[in-house]
Amino acid sequence: MDLEHIHRVGIAAAYKGAGVLRSHLGKISQIGKKGDIDLVTEADLESEKQIISTIQKTFANHSILAEESGLKKGGSEHRWLIDPLDGTTNYAHQLPIFAISIAFALKDEILVGIVLNPVNGELFSAIKGSGAQLNGKPIRVSSTEQVSESLLVTGFPYNIRELFDMIMARYSRCLWAARGVRRLGSAALDLCYVACGRFEGFWEQGLKPWDTAAGSLVAAEAGARVTDFSNQPFRVGSKHILATNGRIHEEMLTLLRLKDGE
Repeated sequence: MDLEHIHRVGIAAAYKGAGVLRSHLGKISQIGKKGDIDLVTEADLESEKQIISTIQKTFANHSILAEESGLKKGGSEHRWLIDPLDGTTNYAHQLPIFAISIAFALKDEILVGIVLNPVNGELFSAIKGSGAQLNGKPIRVSSTEQVSESLLVTGFPYNIRELFDMIMARYSRCLWAARGVRRLGSAALDLCYVACGRFEGFWEQGLKPWDTAAGSLVAAEAGARVTDFSNQPFRVGSKHILATNGRIHEEMLTLLRLKDGE
């Protein structure tokens, strides 16, 4: 299996989607809702279509799991996980913090991850076992040793109203302990920003496989420690994710641990 070739095809697909998102930015005529605060636009749909088309031209028998169109089963154990627009709410409000996230997996193992910000051109990518890159240059996590000296980032799930007390309990403890906490609105970028040392740690719950597949590999290949809130190895589809520079991981686990075990 030529992972370099898969990597190149994934990047080409990301740039195809990026062109769509840039062309629609600031010109959205219709915004739909998948939930109370879960948005979808024509840009999501067209970006996804272009990404899938680009991949299928080369890998017609691969399965594809994409946010908007769901699962398209192929004839092999190779699978692509695609978020054509991670940060739709930001995009709809013309905030330039959103990304395309594309991952490639064999069975359940993520082997290639690609995250592209169409606005500033930052391309994060990783091949398992080969390290992580930002625009072709190697990246590593930060060397900060304590949460008190760390800048953290988090996100809130779409069903936040159902889990509000739990989420705010974790948020308040981390906010009290850290130098600062940010909420950008794109989990894929949050993970990549941990990877390149802009943040020391990221946590969130309720994410979907396409939200985390690419970014979690980029982070891990840059030296991040990526687990769930119980310190079990993170798997795509896990209930929670915690990614840190490794040095603050145990302290973060303590901050995120609630009495009810959730």
